[in-house]
Amino acid sequence: MKLGHRLAYINMMIPNGYTHIWDCCCDHGLLGAALLDRHAAMIHFVDIVPALMQQLTAKLERFYPQQNPPKWQVHCSDVSAIPLVQDEHTPLVIIAGVGGDLMIEFVNSLCQQYSNRKIDFILCPVHHQYELRQQLIKLDCKLIDEKLIEENSRFYEIIYVRFGKQSSRKKSDRPTTKISVIGNKFWQCSNDQERDMAKRYLNKVLTHYQKISLSNPQKASQTLQDYLAIKALI
Repeated sequence: MKLGHRLAYINMMIPNGYTHIWDCCCDHGLLGAALLDRHAAMIHFVDIVPALMQQLTAKLERFYPQQNPPKWQVHCSDVSAIPLVQDEHTPLVIIAGVGGDLMIEFVNSLCQQYSNRKIDFILCPVHHQYELRQQLIKLDCKLIDEKLIEENSRFYEIIYVRFGKQSSRKKSDRPTTKISVIGNKFWQCSNDQERDMAKRYLNKVLTHYQKISLSNPQKASQTLQDYLAIKALI
């Protein structure tokens, strides 16, 4: 089954070199299957719905018969309970398709449990991007990459970050920068198509927070100021 634009870009964003990749809230497992096709790593499929995981296990056994060592594992589990201890290298945890509020809970829990190690995250929330970014900054995460995607008339921010102290950086490690609460890279448009998408996304975000400010000015004030500062740049 062909990946949609959003999952296809997440797949493209993931470099080779990980030992374990956790595809969380994986739904039908399309992204994880694409990662299996390119032999990206040991792929862990994580979702909390038992029926969905049973169906996915049957499909994986049919199309990706297990080998020795195994190339995939299915976990019917809450994202907060995934056992990252089994990976001595930096794992990649992908969480997509849920709200930023729930994503904050998952990321907080994993960072607290594994506070002494590095974890890479690719996060693609359906809303509450600003609040998620605020929390990532509080956790002292660093930005590896980010991208704005439009799919089926909806906008998505893909945020690729690293948690954990940067000791001596290996040559294989991707360089990191500070995270911005409103994003940075996708406002720096290199062509008219990107500029048009960025403007439409910004207008949508501004409209959303202007509505919130009518009932709760204090809550939306700083957020509006941050996004309005971008308007003059694009």
